[in-house]
Amino acid sequence: MTQSYPRARLVRPARFALSALALSLSSALHAQEAPPPTSNEWGGVGLLQTPTARMADDGDLSFTASYNAPYARYNLTMQPFPWLETSFRYINVNNLLYGRSVAGDQHYKDKSIDFKLRLWEESRLLPEVAFGVRDLGGTGFFSSEYIVANKNFGPIDASLGLATGYIGNRGDFSNPLGTLDDRFKNRRPVANSEISQAGKFGLSNMFKGPVGIFGGITYQTPMDELLLKIEYDGNDYRREPRNNNLRQRTPINVGLVYLPNPNVELTAAWERGDAAMFSLTLRGNPGNAPAAPKPFDPPPQRLLPRAVVATRMIASSDESSSTPPATALDWAAISAELQSNAGFRVERISRRGDELYVDGYQTRYLHAAKGLGRATRILANATGNDYDWFTLRTARVGMPIADLSINREAFAGYLDGTVGEDVLRRSTELQPADARARETLYKPKRSPFGGGFNIGYRQNLGGPDGFILYQVAANYSGSLLLRDNIWLTGTVSADIINNYHKFKYNAPSRLPRVRTDIRQYLTTSDVMLPNLQANIAGRLAPDLYGIAYAGYLEWMYAGVGGELLYRPSGERWAVGANLNRVQQRDYDQHWGLRDYRITTGHATIYYAFDARERIIGSLSVGQYLAGDKGATLDLARVFDNGVTMGAYATKTNVSARDFGEGSFDKGIYFSIPLDGFLPRSTRGRAAFNWNPLIRDGGAMLGRKYGLYGMTGDRDERFFYDNMRTIDD
Repeated sequence: MTQSYPRARLVRPARFALSALALSLSSALHAQEAPPPTSNEWGGVGLLQTPTARMADDGDLSFTASYNAPYARYNLTMQPFPWLETSFRYINVNNLLYGRSVAGDQHYKDKSIDFKLRLWEESRLLPEVAFGVRDLGGTGFFSSEYIVANKNFGPIDASLGLATGYIGNRGDFSNPLGTLDDRFKNRRPVANSEISQAGKFGLSNMFKGPVGIFGGITYQTPMDELLLKIEYDGNDYRREPRNNNLRQRTPINVGLVYLPNPNVELTAAWERGDAAMFSLTLRGNPGNAPAAPKPFDPPPQRLLPRAVVATRMIASSDESSSTPPATALDWAAISAELQSNAGFRVERISRRGDELYVDGYQTRYLHAAKGLGRATRILANATGNDYDWFTLRTARVGMPIADLSINREAFAGYLDGTVGEDVLRRSTELQPADARARETLYKPKRSPFGGGFNIGYRQNLGGPDGFILYQVAANYSGSLLLRDNIWLTGTVSADIINNYHKFKYNAPSRLPRVRTDIRQYLTTSDVMLPNLQANIAGRLAPDLYGIAYAGYLEWMYAGVGGELLYRPSGERWAVGANLNRVQQRDYDQHWGLRDYRITTGHATIYYAFDARERIIGSLSVGQYLAGDKGATLDLARVFDNGVTMGAYATKTNVSARDFGEGSFDKGIYFSIPLDGFLPRSTRGRAAFNWNPLIRDGGAMLGRKYGLYGMTGDRDERFFYDNMRTIDD
């Protein structure tokens, strides 16, 4: 039903908005640049309450916290592609409780997922157009579908959209799809009793109900740091979730956005005619951010001419002995320099004809090309005219992964500018490690022990017992190498700070409690042994790898298992399978076991979609820890600098009723190389995984080692996409 408003209620805010706009326009006609895209209070790019068709830059990541009584919203928004925006949100409803029978005085929390797809970009005549869905897979309390268009007019960016559901709750006109089917005329409200079934995609309600109009403008004021937003809200707030209806004096919202720098947005607005809204957005673009300067890295060696190196070697050989140059070299010193300057830990140095091989693995540099360039300088300066090719053979726990080879002359020509990058690429090879015989020149002794300290962190967000439950622990992880491919590994964890004692609500479960006993595992003991296992790995064929393991495999399960992976070199695809027989561990994570046993395992196909924006996907099919059977789909965008943004979903043969709240398992994650931020090169990463609910369905075993990740150095595209780092 269309809602009318008394003239007196509309005149004052409308007059204020128009006067402010006229004043700004009259004083700043010179400011003709379009305003930048900024976040609305729901996290995505938009005005205040409503979305626009605009998108953030590809690779953008932002966090928005907003407050507009009674809602406090916490939004994480990712832009994994230029045409796709995704938002993930917790809403704290400050005037509603979960219910004293569940969580005492804890305010009600709602979780939701949004996405927005750009249908086409703006042209001289046509506007930019996007389609989006709000609250997909949540409770559906705020669910909405919309289409919106934007057109730029100098300093003004104007938007106009149509929405069904929450964004268009005013219902300005009946749904035109109702002429095709009467079911589109009305939208079924979400009842409170349906919360336990939250997490469904809610397809039965999509595009249904009356259509509301929304839109507005963003104006770039004469101050570069200040934007003005005026919006016509499509919601009348008379059908708020759980009958929490709000008064709206006017549908016109007005706000100012202050941008002190490109990474911070501060918004203040007056909405509904009687409510203030404040929001803070922190924004960055890790997907396309250049690496930070590395003042604490050692400088690469200067590549010396062949003649200079040859003269030095002859002089050194005459002074020392008459032994051949290849064996007279100080390989121990060369190995130490490869470790300290090129980040390559040497396990063997050998030769075959005019090619020198160095077996080992990269410990410091994120990009293999950077390590290869530094290693080539060191080896060329040490060996002179002895070798035309240098090969770094990457090995993991005794498994040869890949040979990375480079021609010395081509590399020297690239450094002095006589050879272009295209010639260097043709003179560089990434191939599977071959098994041809080589003459060993040097094999260092190494300690069988390794280990170090780190800080562990675990959290759960938005539960009825507290908005954030967390544990911070001090961990020591160590390993004992029995042979190159046989080793023991383990972790001891000591609790530092932990508020999981607040976690008192045990959600009902119709499945074996394979994950929902998390509170007991995190509060029973202060010192834990989350992992202790024996492993053996090997390359069974040129493209086939295997690993077997036994012990305390993760914090909740002990057992035995193994994995096989077939990963053809140079191909976009790989296939693998794992099989495990496990038993649930005691809550204290010491030595004892509980009665629950299960066989779990999955067959997985991996595929790298070799498009301009690289996507890596995997589909795993098998049996999960609760005995349910199904599949997990994982899709991730991988940027050239290694930043990864992804999402996953698991659907099994467990019904939504048996699964419980959430209906099926799902989540999002991103992983950012620390190399982009630190003043010293590192291969470390900061990872964030957001799983809205911990349930027992669709739960996988947390295996410590995965062969697809261990064989990542076979990824040709990641190497060649970062070829420019070879001269760093």
